[in-house]
Amino acid sequence: MRFEYAIIVKSKTRLETLIERFNTKAQAKFYIERLGGNFEEYEIEDEIFKNSLNSLQTQLSKVIKNKTIDRQFVSSYIFSEKNLIIVIGQDGLVANTAKYSKNLPIVAVNPDTDRYDGILLPFNTSNFIQGVENVITNDYSAKVMRFAEAKLNDGQRLLAFNDLFIGASSHVSARYKISFKDKTEQQSSSGIIISTPAGSTGWLSSIFNMAYGVTGLFEKNLTPKQPKLRENDLLFAVREPFKSIQTQVEMTAGVIRNNRLTVESYMPNNGIIFSDGVEKDFLNFNSGSIASIGIAKETAQLVKKDTP
Repeated sequence: MRFEYAIIVKSKTRLETLIERFNTKAQAKFYIERLGGNFEEYEIEDEIFKNSLNSLQTQLSKVIKNKTIDRQFVSSYIFSEKNLIIVIGQDGLVANTAKYSKNLPIVAVNPDTDRYDGILLPFNTSNFIQGVENVITNDYSAKVMRFAEAKLNDGQRLLAFNDLFIGASSHVSARYKISFKDKTEQQSSSGIIISTPAGSTGWLSSIFNMAYGVTGLFEKNLTPKQPKLRENDLLFAVREPFKSIQTQVEMTAGVIRNNRLTVESYMPNNGIIFSDGVEKDFLNFNSGSIASIGIAKETAQLVKKDTP
């Protein structure tokens, strides 16, 4: 395959978002400092990101034609088979981009290694160009990532790189019936998280941290750990399940392997399903809706730092 164009995907910095909200940098600074915040931290973060982006664009322009798009336009952008994708930002930006990547190779760049964990970001601005050149010459290795999918009984479908959330759009309890491995029960909870192996270090990890923290109050010397997921596994966890006359709490977690999880909504309104933390891109999940959760056929390619 011949790559003719590189698409750089980025997000707005926190400072840029503040300026959009308050119209000017001076007004944003006044707001933050009036509340006792450190505005300089926003400025430093913004400067580091912009320097990294400028370095990336400068280096890339010597190798391949490119254009830069903002995260908000990724869902509507039509990627071509002659594109390679470069993501520069936090780990979540990789997840949001991968869903629309059409299995094109993604070179993920960490713009600020002192701030971002970079679990999905193997490159930085000092070494990413080697990854780009490897892709252009078709001499690269990539980690193939599988998506989770939620399929509704009306034909709608949503993919997730990291995780799916099924629940209510507000802080009220979600009501639904859950079925898994020949077991079924009604539940009332704060919602269900379904995580891929890629997402197991994200939202899902916070659920395990909470569980171990609470249990640790009563049982000492606990060793926090999470189950190791296989490539085609998903793990679901029910958040804060409530036991009552009508609702049960026996099915609070499980590994989806060669089977599917089924959830039927009992919510007359405000039921939703969204993926990878993007609440604006959601499926309505109200009474009558039935969701089937499992592994999708689509994949994403994350270019590795090492060569074949």
